[in-house]
Amino acid sequence: MAFTPLNALNSFLAVARHRSFAAAARHLGVSTSALSQSVRQLEARLGVTLLTRTSRTVALTDAGQRLLENAGAAVDQALESLKTVSVRPGEITGRVRLSVPTSAVALVLARLLPRFIERYPKVEVEVLVENRFVNIIAEGVDAGIRLSEAIERDMVQVRLTEPGRFVVAAAPSYLARRGTPQKPPDLLQHDCLCIRTSMGGARYAWELERGRKTWRVPVQGTVTTNDTELMRALAISGVGLLYMFEPVIADELRRGSLRLVLEQYAPAVPGFFLYFPSRAQVSPALRAFVDVARELATESKQRAR
Repeated sequence: MAFTPLNALNSFLAVARHRSFAAAARHLGVSTSALSQSVRQLEARLGVTLLTRTSRTVALTDAGQRLLENAGAAVDQALESLKTVSVRPGEITGRVRLSVPTSAVALVLARLLPRFIERYPKVEVEVLVENRFVNIIAEGVDAGIRLSEAIERDMVQVRLTEPGRFVVAAAPSYLARRGTPQKPPDLLQHDCLCIRTSMGGARYAWELERGRKTWRVPVQGTVTTNDTELMRALAISGVGLLYMFEPVIADELRRGSLRLVLEQYAPAVPGFFLYFPSRAQVSPALRAFVDVARELATESKQRAR
């Protein structure tokens, strides 16, 4: 791998985003040794250490974090521009990288992606499904999908779903065995499917409200996870109470395999939004993705009327 600043910078960005030389080398299609040499040459050229390496992990230094945040988007845009040279006028190519939580996969992407891919077959879509809140600028992600309270104010937001509620639900078998909670504090006497937060790994306290009064209940249970599908499957099996965005379990509620409890305490949330940096130059591929997302959201709103 011949050394050039841009080539080495792209190598560094790949390692920084994957947090692994081996994974970054596979992504770039080069050997791990060549990639390591390129990053070391960049560090030598800059006179700073960008990565802290151990036998098992790769971490960013402060200088490395600044370089990732400041140069990542610009390098991505430059490399994307090179791909458009041979494109026919009006044809859209490129890549869209998305960060989405598991709950948005079935609710949003299962409908959005087939239409987008059919319309723009030369755009590559990479979907990173993870429940932690991702710094999309630092990690080279074009856009994210989240509930709006988790989105920074300097982001452009595009509504994808209507407002909804977070509800507590359980299988009939569980309610027959353990009874039905009547008030939020009653949850402390029940087996709950606990949610692991991304910040510090703490358990999430279930949030409930009625009028102006709110509760944050530190529920307990034998299972703790951040996987929506696992929680839903365990709830249907009668393992414990479930706390989830209501549209995610709409089918189970209609079939009766899950029943709502404490419904009068269910907090309302604005719904899912697509978001991306307002200060970033939007690529044609992302602009096309946003247009299709808006189109589907409008259709869904019209059907709901």
